[in-house]
Amino acid sequence: MGAISIRDVVKRYGRGATANQVIHGVNAEIADGEFVVIVGPSGCGKSTLLRMVAGLEEISGGQIAIAGRVVNDVEPAGRDIAMVFQNYALYPHMSVFDNMAYGLKIKKVPAAEIRARVDKAAKILELGALLQRRPRELSGGQRQRVAMGRAIVRQPAVFLFDEPLSNLDAKLRAQTRLEIQNLHRELRTTSLFVTHDQVEAMTLAERMIVMNAGRMEQIGTPDEVYHRPATTFVAGFIGSPPMNLLRGRASERGFEVGGQPLALPAAPPRSGELVLGVRPEHVELGFTASPTSWPLRVQAIEMLGAERLIYGAIGDTLFTARLDATEAHPEIGSVVNLAVTADHLHWFDASTSERLGS
Repeated sequence: MGAISIRDVVKRYGRGATANQVIHGVNAEIADGEFVVIVGPSGCGKSTLLRMVAGLEEISGGQIAIAGRVVNDVEPAGRDIAMVFQNYALYPHMSVFDNMAYGLKIKKVPAAEIRARVDKAAKILELGALLQRRPRELSGGQRQRVAMGRAIVRQPAVFLFDEPLSNLDAKLRAQTRLEIQNLHRELRTTSLFVTHDQVEAMTLAERMIVMNAGRMEQIGTPDEVYHRPATTFVAGFIGSPPMNLLRGRASERGFEVGGQPLALPAAPPRSGELVLGVRPEHVELGFTASPTSWPLRVQAIEMLGAERLIYGAIGDTLFTARLDATEAHPEIGSVVNLAVTADHLHWFDASTSERLGS
């Protein structure tokens, strides 16, 4: 059993009034066999949280339990975890086989069992033909697979991944994501995966934790986080391009953004200062105005193969629309009209940034 319980976890550097708190009361329950991704921008505390689970950082407050056992004061070697790092951390003078087997040899596991475990991991990761090579003879993707193989042979209760794909090029990242998905389906080992890349988070996670400035903004499935972001930060961070966020004043008559009144397909949740969110793919572009359309002055267009991104402004606020490349596109400098349906409007409190309504 490898369930992870993170309760009111806090991390501070320093003591007293000058202490710098970098993790602010994170709570998360991760089920046995679940794959959870911690995602957020650089400096948000995601790697610090992972390192506290690993025992590489002391906990300033709260409690972490693995498989029902509180591990706050347990050394990393006693936590039944295996960690895969960003920089592979392979021994350059050892073969692939010896790199994968080293931890087992230290534990004095019988040679026959070591061979069986390494062979099984090599088969899963398609490393069988590379076992006698040294790291310098491998590509970056192959080195990362060796690092994962070294973790697999230990048969831990929990896998911890600290941005393991960030040193790979885009093609290798996509390929290795598939390998990690297949690996988890086969082993069903509890996994915590840290990344700043939202694509990795969305494609790998069964659930994801979105971090911002040391706080957990939201935890949920990729579908929940994408379609029902809990805060404006999540709305603006998850999605590429991100959700459009229009700050303005709502009333019974509609919504005003930077002096530009916008008609709404449904009434706002309340009057006053609000933030209205709309994803770029949830608008339709038209060249004829209607009573409920929004005028967008086109400023730039990006051609991305199967789609185009239309950049413009509504009032004084920048706005992005996504358009299928087969559709007629507007000219730069022209004004087009946007149509949005009620079920694609997201409302947030302007002062707290929290989601309003269902």
